[in-house]
Amino acid sequence: MSDVISFPAPEDNLVQTFQLEISNLRGRIMRLGSVLDDILGPHAYPEIVENYVAEMASLALLLASMLKFEGGIFTLQAQGDGAVSMIVADVTSAGALRACAAFNKEKLEKLSNPTFKDLFGKGYLAFTVDQGDFGERYQGIVELSGNNLRECVDHYFDQSEQIKTALELAVKKEDGKWRAGGILLQHLPDHENIPQDVKPVNENWNRATILLETCTEEELLDERLDKNTLLMRLFHEEGVRIYTPKQVTKGCRCNMEKLLSILRTMPEEDKEHMLEDGKVTLTCEFCNKDFDYTRDDIFT
Repeated sequence: MSDVISFPAPEDNLVQTFQLEISNLRGRIMRLGSVLDDILGPHAYPEIVENYVAEMASLALLLASMLKFEGGIFTLQAQGDGAVSMIVADVTSAGALRACAAFNKEKLEKLSNPTFKDLFGKGYLAFTVDQGDFGERYQGIVELSGNNLRECVDHYFDQSEQIKTALELAVKKEDGKWRAGGILLQHLPDHENIPQDVKPVNENWNRATILLETCTEEELLDERLDKNTLLMRLFHEEGVRIYTPKQVTKGCRCNMEKLLSILRTMPEEDKEHMLEDGKVTLTCEFCNKDFDYTRDDIFT
C-alpha cells in the first residue's frame, strides 16, 4: 500500500456562481493564486502596500462577478490624501484582472505600524461599471472608513439601496506566494421567481449569513480544499446549486500605439521636456512595462 497522499489539483484563478435553493440566495466563490503573483511581482511594492493591492484585486473580482456587463469593465478605486494616495483594480467581463497603487515613499517610511486611516487619510472608495458600447456608465462612492477595504465595501452596501450583500475574504502571502479566497452572498432580485415554501426573506438571510461567518481564513485559502467541498461544508442544509466556474487571468490593456497617439497630441514644449537621451519612456502603472518612443515618433 502506498504511503503517498494525493490531493486534488489547486483550483485557483477562478470565480464561480452558486445558489442556495432553500433560502433562495445567490453567491460567488473566488480563489486566486498565481494571478496575484503575476500582478504584484513586477512592482516590488512595500509589504503593507502590496497587501492592500492584493485585497483590492480580490474585492474587485468578487464584486465584478455580481454584475452583467458584457464587453465592459468594473473598476474599484480607493483615493485618499494619505501616504497611499491611490489603489485601483479593474476586471473585464472576460475575467482579465489588473491592479496597481500610488504612494509617497517618504511619508510611508515615517509611519510606524500604521492603521488604515494613517495610510489613506481622508478619501473615498469608488465602484464604477463601464459598459462600453453596450450601456451607460454607473458609479457609486463611499467614504473610506473602518479598518480595511473590505469594511469600506460592507459600509457601501449597508448604506445603499442595493440588494443585501455579505462577504468573507482572506488574502495572504506565504513562502513568497500569494493566495486569496472569498465568498459573497446576495439576495436574488424581487422579480425572480421565489418558491411559495421559501421562508421569510430576513430569516433566510440571517441564517445564511451566520453560516457564512463560520468560514475561516484557513478554509478560504486552503488550496487542498476543493471550492465545492467548502460550499457544501458551509451550506449543505441549504441545497447548493453549482454553476460553471469562470477563469481569471492577469490582463493589462496598455497599448503602445494608444500611448503614442496621446503623446503626439501634447504641446511641443512639453514633449521637449520629456525627451531624455533622444527618447521618451512611458511606464504602465498596472504592469510596469516600459514603452520607448524616439523624437521622430512623437513629433511625427
